[in-house]
Amino acid sequence: MAADDPLPPLRQVIAAHGLSARKSLGQNFLLDLNLTAKIARQAGDLAGSDVLEVGPGPGGLTRGLLAEGARKVLAIEKDSRCLPALEEISAAYPGRLEVLNADALEIDPTAHLTAPIRVVANLPYNVGTELLVRWLTPRDWPPFWSSLTLMFQKEVAERIVARPGSKAYGRLALLAQWRADPAIVMHLPPQAFIPAPKVHSAVVHLTRLDAPRYPADAAILSRITKAAFGQRRKMLRASLKGTVPDVENVLRDVGIDPTARAETLDLEAFCALARRVEELSQG
Repeated sequence: MAADDPLPPLRQVIAAHGLSARKSLGQNFLLDLNLTAKIARQAGDLAGSDVLEVGPGPGGLTRGLLAEGARKVLAIEKDSRCLPALEEISAAYPGRLEVLNADALEIDPTAHLTAPIRVVANLPYNVGTELLVRWLTPRDWPPFWSSLTLMFQKEVAERIVARPGSKAYGRLALLAQWRADPAIVMHLPPQAFIPAPKVHSAVVHLTRLDAPRYPADAAILSRITKAAFGQRRKMLRASLKGTVPDVENVLRDVGIDPTARAETLDLEAFCALARRVEELSQG
């Protein structure tokens, strides 16, 4: 990729623009352009896709996405200090990079991108999980994105792919696996970043499903899983009390032991419970 990239090394870019990662913005800069190119390749063939990138910082991954052939990249960066570095990338790839100085939580990317759209990002630590949940729980499905290739703290990545019965298994796993196929595709050590975080990182690739794996109302499923895992040490008859009416009988209706705990239930069981709750609410 380096041969295709006409720009100077990232360390030089950061020094030239006086950039330093800010903890308040959840920033950790990835400087190795070979690694950023490898992350870009985990998203698949980018040639026919627009790409949404959140938190590009000085633009290491941005450069990887463009060099790997992304049709267009929309980079949303909250930190205005990074804009001059991103403008240099835009000049090197005319017409293919749009930079928005904005908060990704407040932007509708579909106004700036054309399908098919892939999301590829080294997400800021402080908003990564919130953004993922938003992308997994839109009002309409399928969503605007065809795949998500996202870097998280390793612990969060493991929660996304966790299976029932494991410590990491919870609401994030259920939401991700209900509507997508997630897999951890890369691991990165702290030393790959400036400054080095205290934790390891991992890249998760999620390919959307055209329809959810099992039928269920999204709002009801979200409410049930939130209650169940909000008090995960309690039996379901206790953790779901107040969320599911006549909780013990409803659990038995769908073949769930009321004394079971949330981490023992698989996705199919939670979806069956959500459907039963919906049936009862409709009388």
